[in-house]
Amino acid sequence: MASTDYAVVADGLVKRYGERRVVDGVDLTVPKGMIYGVLGPNGAGKTTTLRMTLGIIEPDEGARTLLDGAHPRDVGDRVGYLPEERGLYPSMKAREAVAFMGALRGLDWQTGRARAAEMLEAAGLGHAIDEKIRKLSKGMAQLVQLLGAVVHRPDLLVLDEPFSGLDPVNQERLEALILAERDRGATILFSTHVMQHAQRLCDRLAVIAGGQRRFEGTVDEARALLPQQVHYVPSHGDAQLATMLPPTARREAEGWRFALPQEGIEGLLRRLIDAGYGIKGLSIERPGLHDAFVRIVGQAVPEAKA
Repeated sequence: MASTDYAVVADGLVKRYGERRVVDGVDLTVPKGMIYGVLGPNGAGKTTTLRMTLGIIEPDEGARTLLDGAHPRDVGDRVGYLPEERGLYPSMKAREAVAFMGALRGLDWQTGRARAAEMLEAAGLGHAIDEKIRKLSKGMAQLVQLLGAVVHRPDLLVLDEPFSGLDPVNQERLEALILAERDRGATILFSTHVMQHAQRLCDRLAVIAGGQRRFEGTVDEARALLPQQVHYVPSHGDAQLATMLPPTARREAEGWRFALPQEGIEGLLRRLIDAGYGIKGLSIERPGLHDAFVRIVGQAVPEAKA
């Protein structure tokens, strides 16, 4: 089959449960060698979209191909998958658990055990190589399962909410592992509702809300949907200061925050200085991905902690 530039192509995916369209015509095009995020609030249809993409469930409408145009079921040994629902045999040792998951993807047992030991050591879990899963913390067990998803060195790695439940240390370890897999040449497709991880990791991303894709592009393109923000702190202020600022200006700590005027900031600053308010502090900041996400989704989403 002819090679393509895309690891994943999904066209018009639809999934219904009863009268409800959980996924409603989602398209995804994931270039090879990239980290691609699927973002959305809880219940947006992210997990269902990933499962249809992988062939775990069949779409009611639409089509999808993986890795040079193959049906998902034909390339299972070239794919690594970490589902949202974690599950390891609690009596199995960490090294054996990783090797076992590799064996399910066609990796021989001896190679799997050797790779497992190396990967556990590199991930900071060398002390747990021969520990049973039941004795590991939740975060450590989750990293073991992730290593099991990559031990056979897949061309495509699909991670469903991989950061859920991890403490900051293990989140950093997971980010490092994802970057290492990308550097090895794998394509990573992952879902999340934690914007900080997506902003740091993603080469491209899609935002899904209400079962539909609302945005596709780079992090910078998403952030560019909102104007830059000005944070202005006057040397001193009074009740009249607010009348000189843009109507959307809002009080923030000791200063004010407002969208950068289309004509620029110079004229406003000159008027403020001439009026005697001065400048104690001034910064112009690009909106974060979280702010862009809220705009795209069209609803307030509590910011998750990294």
